[in-house]
Order: sequence, then C-alpha cells, then structure tokens
Amino acid sequence: MQDLTSDVSPSRKDSGVSAEAEEPVYSPDQLKPGNRKAARLGALGSAAVLLMFFWGNHEGNTENIFLVVFAVGLVGAVIADVILRRNGLKPNDQ
Repeated sequence: MQDLTSDVSPSRKDSGVSAEAEEPVYSPDQLKPGNRKAARLGALGSAAVLLMFFWGNHEGNTENIFLVVFAVGLVGAVIADVILRRNGLKPNDQ
C-alpha cells in the first residue's frame, strides 16, 4: 500500500512564502484622490451628449432605448455617489 502523506504539499508556512507577498501593492497614483467635481461634470456632460444623439439619422427605437438607458445610468451613478458621500457610506478621500 502507498503512503499518502508523502504526496501532500507543504503548507504555506513551511514553503517560505511570507504573508507580505499576498498583500495588494499600490502605486502612489492609485492612492491619490481624484477630482470628484470634474468626474461628476464629465458624467453629466456625457449623458447630455448621449441624449443629443437621440434625434439622429436612424430608424427604429432600439438605438433610442440604449441611449436613454446609458444616460439615465450615468445620472443615477452621480446621484448615488452624492447620496452615499452625504450619508457617510463612502469615503470622501477617493
């Protein structure tokens, strides 16, 4: 009969892998907070541009539905961000 204990791989403690190797690595740019006001204005401006294409040279309503859904999604994301930050559920630093 075969000895099954010899096929077992060593645990992480025995393999020499430190706990520090599993922590995420961030560059300084990732920790730098962005410009929140510019991001909000960019999202709202993009929603406005999307709605400008509502009256375009296309037939059918499929394109219109997608344009409206994406524009509403952008506006909804901005509103959700404002509400979460106001209620303290999202940090103000990033």
